[in-house]
Amino acid sequence: MKLFSLVSVNLVSLAYVVSSAAVRSINSTYYNPVLPGWHSDPSCTQVDGTFFCVTSTFISFPGLPIYASKDLINWKLVSHVWNRESQLPGVSWNTTGQQQGMYAATLRHHDGEFYAICEYLGMPEGNLGVVFKSKDPFRDEDWSDPVIFHPDFIDPDIFWENGTVYVATQSIVLQKLNLETGELSQPPVSLWNGTGGVWPEGPHLYKKDDWYYLMIAEGGTELDHSITIARSRSLTGPYESYENNPILTNRGTDEYFQTVGHGDLFQDADGNWWGMCLATRSGPEFEIYPMGRESVLFPVTWDQGEWPVLQPVRGEMSGWKLPLTNRDIPGDGPFNSDPDVYDFKEGTPIPRNMVYWRVPRKGAFSVTHEGLQIVPSRNNLTGTPFSQTTPELSGQQGLSFIGRRQTDTLFAFSVDLTFNPQQVGQEAGVTVFLTQVNHIDLGVVLLPGSSNSSYPSRRTREEAKAQLAFRFRAEGTGVPPEPNIVPVPKDWLDGPIRLQIQTANSTHYNLAAAPAAHPKASILIGTASAGLVSGGNGSFVGSLVGAYATCNGAGTGVECPRGGNAYFNHWRYTGKGQYISETEVIYLDYRASNHE
Repeated sequence: MKLFSLVSVNLVSLAYVVSSAAVRSINSTYYNPVLPGWHSDPSCTQVDGTFFCVTSTFISFPGLPIYASKDLINWKLVSHVWNRESQLPGVSWNTTGQQQGMYAATLRHHDGEFYAICEYLGMPEGNLGVVFKSKDPFRDEDWSDPVIFHPDFIDPDIFWENGTVYVATQSIVLQKLNLETGELSQPPVSLWNGTGGVWPEGPHLYKKDDWYYLMIAEGGTELDHSITIARSRSLTGPYESYENNPILTNRGTDEYFQTVGHGDLFQDADGNWWGMCLATRSGPEFEIYPMGRESVLFPVTWDQGEWPVLQPVRGEMSGWKLPLTNRDIPGDGPFNSDPDVYDFKEGTPIPRNMVYWRVPRKGAFSVTHEGLQIVPSRNNLTGTPFSQTTPELSGQQGLSFIGRRQTDTLFAFSVDLTFNPQQVGQEAGVTVFLTQVNHIDLGVVLLPGSSNSSYPSRRTREEAKAQLAFRFRAEGTGVPPEPNIVPVPKDWLDGPIRLQIQTANSTHYNLAAAPAAHPKASILIGTASAGLVSGGNGSFVGSLVGAYATCNGAGTGVECPRGGNAYFNHWRYTGKGQYISETEVIYLDYRASNHE
């Protein structure tokens, strides 16, 4: 059971979601973000009382998560659209950038089927448009192989009119799409140039009251982000811009939620309109926002024949009466805001909310009788990203890292490591990971021993003197802390070591270690600013917390020397608190669960 309290400078406490219902029976109160953690560019639809949303994933895999909810607050991860390498053979390993891959998707339901349309960026031949279909979005295997098309611009929307399928994309152009062959009509039809903001993109078309409404994002996805709208009596235009644009933005304000934009509108079963868009909890300083762009919910008033009115995005919201709380959702995935309690019993699947940085190498991750086994990669968490000369160390062919989204401003994460390295440089550990050039690590590594002899000893003798040590190091946006190396105490070597990442506050992480049998004997190894994993080379993505294994460049090709496999057990992630403004925190209390 998860309980909430809101604490501000006035120490006010209130119940979650429907706290004002007794006073205003027609309205509900809830808190944003409803999909906390890295969930950018949401697109949503409602079918038979269940809401479905998809968000961007870039090069992480599996990609394009589908979340389902019956109450707009509790969102369950039910599948991934892109869940098999065979759906796009070779694509992931041929992607060099850290923020390429699956950009903004649109999710729609038409004639009994779900359609997820997206574009994969970073391929030599240009943007790779993909359309996946499913009749059962609660099952990974039901998502089809894609129909491929080749658009000139990103952010595709899909729209049906009189049996014809249309795609609208960035630069706000419209084309017909053949869903059998992927052929696009030429030339594209220009619909609207927006209101003058840079990067008119993220279009969504809606037909309502004999009007075609065209909603887009403008201003880029940072502090000038906004949502604007136009309408026409004809699908192909001309489109009339709304005189009160933008209809949603927080630009030029001191609000905690910034970058508000790139949204989608949908109705609930009672006909009320809602919207989801992305936002960043950074304040106007825009310096520390490790979770990146998250998904926020807002009520919409859309009267007949009129323009939609979107409620401004804040941490605490009041709007239409929410559907009754209901967590009865099919599927074996977790709810996004629930804690992780994973013990990796042999034969169990890897949990659905865990992701990789690109498609992993076959056999790199498995659940064995010793726990979650990670076979190390030659490249460490940095490797040689963007390299054309050492692609085997670039991470393109599988980084041995697995993680879950940081979904809380304040959290505690720990995992028990069993590790018996055989060669110097073999390492396993935990990390806060944004990209290969933005991460904060605590590893257990076999380091060379020292020798006072004036004659070099043989390698085997030197390695016999090697010592196991904790190594804290970080890199990212801004100035990283100095690395720290602490020898592993000898009396810790007889059992698993518990590695821990906790938020010291809303701006810093503490990384610590303890013997798993005596967790109170924890040693703080390092502290780092969350600014290291905010923006920079990861401005489109958000932080993951998880585990890794590497041999730090030893070996040949993509293979490490034998003996560096790492085993992880007792994986725990627990949210402690969510900031909804600069001064207000919702503290979380999971009283009915055992997370020790």
